[in-house]
Amino acid sequence: MKITDIKVYLAKEWRTFCFVVVETDEGISGLGEAGITGRELAVQGAIEHFKPLLIGQDPFRSEHLWQVLFRGGFFPAQRILTAAIAAIDIALWDIKGKALGVPVYELLGGRSRDHVLTYNHNVGDTIEELVECCQRSLDEGWKVLRWGLEHQAGGILEPGEAVRRAIKEIEALRLALGDEVKLAIDVHTRLDPPDAIWLCQEFEQYRPYFVEDPLRVENAQSYRNLRSRTTVPLAAGEQYNSKWEFRQVVEEELIDYARVDLCICGGLTEAKKIAAACETHYIDLAVHNPIGPVATSAFLHLCLSVPNIAVQELPRRPGESMPEVILNQPEWEDGYLLPPTAPGLGIELNAEALRHHTFEMGELRHLRRPDGSVTNW
Repeated sequence: MKITDIKVYLAKEWRTFCFVVVETDEGISGLGEAGITGRELAVQGAIEHFKPLLIGQDPFRSEHLWQVLFRGGFFPAQRILTAAIAAIDIALWDIKGKALGVPVYELLGGRSRDHVLTYNHNVGDTIEELVECCQRSLDEGWKVLRWGLEHQAGGILEPGEAVRRAIKEIEALRLALGDEVKLAIDVHTRLDPPDAIWLCQEFEQYRPYFVEDPLRVENAQSYRNLRSRTTVPLAAGEQYNSKWEFRQVVEEELIDYARVDLCICGGLTEAKKIAAACETHYIDLAVHNPIGPVATSAFLHLCLSVPNIAVQELPRRPGESMPEVILNQPEWEDGYLLPPTAPGLGIELNAEALRHHTFEMGELRHLRRPDGSVTNW
């Protein structure tokens, strides 16, 4: 079997998506998805560079091809390139599963669990609306609830105001929902150390499942400082592109949950290695899955096969995003994703239906401080 072509499909629904299809001379094709929302054209360009390296190659040699793509340009791959590698790598695993007639998780070591716990996204313009949204989620069967650090109208983030609001929110959620519900807040890298420490210390009494990305992740030393100042569980890593970027926060145990995004960090091949490194430090994965239905299926196979999985992010349940484009999406029941039984990822692409989802270039939200300076979204 040889790779004959690689096709990229850009689409727009509730956000922009970058789907990748790897075709072979035996008629078996694999489906993947890249991360880095808002920079899909750059990922598409990276894949164009990769095509000459891949056409004619054996798709079963996924580890070898990963090394070629990551190291072949002399400069180690960073996020745009590793997102392109991720989509291709996922598609290669899909091809292998289809060719051998087994789900991808069987190739990754078999099932480590019977189903995968998931969490959704909850929002509210007021604290009362947030509580109501979370109550509806509980009624639907969700066991883990996530919400985000609030900002003001007009894209303004005033850190002190945002922290005070978040403290009131978790207090109200605990009072309304009880102590058993797992609550997680996504700070989205928006705070500097003093405000992040303040938020985490105030959250301790409410026992959150984790506080996600309380700081920017470029400098692990800052997480060492935060780790020493709070007992609240910390989750980070969604912006990391490889095992090397995870190395310090894992080896120094600066986080409690690794937010691995296999659509950014190089696909299933690399995500398995990161998970193994985390296992040696008793760090579970709370995987970052904010994009499309192909990613959801790929993450599900990772989570089914890896022993140290805590939870999978799931902003859209199967069938709620592009059901006419991505066929045979997995099942979700009472807060859990269930194992698929079809070969490969278990899903198929209906490329014809993508005509209803015309791609449009777009930017993610940009936030500013009250003085007009840029802050992280």
